Amino acid sequence: MQQFDSWLSRLTGGDPTLGLALQVFLVVSLVAVGNFLLRRLLDRLAARTAYTANPWDEALVNAARRPLPLLAWIVGLSFAARIVQGEADAALFDAIDPLRTIGVIASLTWFLVRLIGNMQAAILQRQLERGESVDRTTVDAIGKLLRVSVLITAVLVGLQSLGFSISGVLAFGGIGGIAVGFAAKDLLANFFGGLMVYLDRPFTVGDWIRSPDKEIEGTVEDIGWRLTRIRTFDKRPLYVPNSIFTQITVENPSRMSHRRIMERIGVRYDDMAAVEGIVAEIREMLRVHPEIEPSQTTIVNLDAFGASSVDILIYTFTRTTVWVDYHAIKQDVLLRIAAIVAAHGAEIAFPTRTLHLVPEASPAAV
Repeated sequence: MQQFDSWLSRLTGGDPTLGLALQVFLVVSLVAVGNFLLRRLLDRLAARTAYTANPWDEALVNAARRPLPLLAWIVGLSFAARIVQGEADAALFDAIDPLRTIGVIASLTWFLVRLIGNMQAAILQRQLERGESVDRTTVDAIGKLLRVSVLITAVLVGLQSLGFSISGVLAFGGIGGIAVGFAAKDLLANFFGGLMVYLDRPFTVGDWIRSPDKEIEGTVEDIGWRLTRIRTFDKRPLYVPNSIFTQITVENPSRMSHRRIMERIGVRYDDMAAVEGIVAEIREMLRVHPEIEPSQTTIVNLDAFGASSVDILIYTFTRTTVWVDYHAIKQDVLLRIAAIVAAHGAEIAFPTRTLHLVPEASPAAV
């Protein structure tokens, strides 16, 4: 340091102001060069990790690409400010240490938040690549909880570093929390409703849900801490407060194992003699149909004598639960039933009315 001071004194001719400016210039220049090299290094590491099979190294490098250069600038500029403070005794420079501490904490917090987001995306991508079922709801819930934990910890550490007593802050937070709880009871109800959705998992992102209690039906797009966004089948977004799900019944058709076909086919009373053969052939057709699940209940029986038809009940289940495929299978089954009825010389009945006319009495009879 003595050699550096003597060299600096010779270079500036003993001018303290010029020496101070030169020191600050050298520090800022070194920080700028170091920051440039650090960015190039991180860019190269990111390019290499993009081709590795392990997603965690890529998540780590990408998370550090912005916070790490910012941290370098904070440390370098704070060092330059300390140099100026040594020559200029101003009260303004007393804020250097607190600002540096806050900057370092903010940079580390930013890095951890980015790392959690990158790891969350990497977990989902890895599950998709392996062909595993993606539980996006649980991954999102854990990611949100970790980010909230990091932010709360950063705030507490920052307050402690600035000289505030955390115990006093926590005590104040407890007292204030009571008032906030009364003022924001709906917000808290939605928060705990969302927490119950995350824990019980009656539905996840991508599920088709509906409620018989409310006019709610559609595909779940996002589950937040306050609202759940549902895309209805006419493509409108529906924002439902999470507290609603603790008060209503929710159906999740996405988790059904099979889809049911339940129809009543009516034949004419004139074709009563063919009903038994029609029933037997329909039952056999359903038994060998490739898209009908034989392990589930299958019923084909004469069900009732209707007002204008003899009703046959068809009750069975498809293998698929896909809505579009189900309707194609149902159409095939109904067309086959119509062909069976026609093959027996019968006809499918339609509503008819028979009118009996009483002959009028002749005048002579009167």
